[in-house]
Amino acid sequence: MAYWLNAAANPASPDTQLFAKLIAERDARDELALLGLKQTEWRALLARHFARGAIPAALPFVVTSSEHAEFVRTLHALLLTHASATVHGDDAQCLAAIIAHACLRPDHLWRDLGLAGRDEVTWMLTRYFPTLVALNTANLRWKKFLAEQRALSLGLEPGPAPGCPGCEDYAHCYPALQRVP
Repeated sequence: MAYWLNAAANPASPDTQLFAKLIAERDARDELALLGLKQTEWRALLARHFARGAIPAALPFVVTSSEHAEFVRTLHALLLTHASATVHGDDAQCLAAIIAHACLRPDHLWRDLGLAGRDEVTWMLTRYFPTLVALNTANLRWKKFLAEQRALSLGLEPGPAPGCPGCEDYAHCYPALQRVP
């Protein structure tokens, strides 16, 4: 993360610090493409937050299955309907893409994003998508909640995000979906 903050125009900015964490996690694993950003979004994000560094201007392209692409597209759209007017709209756009793509991975959302825990996810979502956070009155785990809200917004039966079945706590979150031998 230090590399990214050293490249930051304003390393004290909470938004820059957040994006530094999110990017550093993927960068450390040579997985920047898993952020799910389009080339134009990536370049604009770099210009807004990390203009002082020698950072790759292009991301490798990752193909997502059509089923997963639909999940990402619709979750991204849902997140943006709840975007705060107090944050930069392009940052909300990028963050929605990063979150939607993280839901494809098989772990807790905070780990998939490279954050320190649920509290950091709560802070991030509250800052960027506060009206959506307010709907989590049952205090569901964030990936489960996002998948549920996405399904409900589409008139579908709630179910797990694509990455949920690989998570260690899948049986805890979705006991009714467990196979009976």
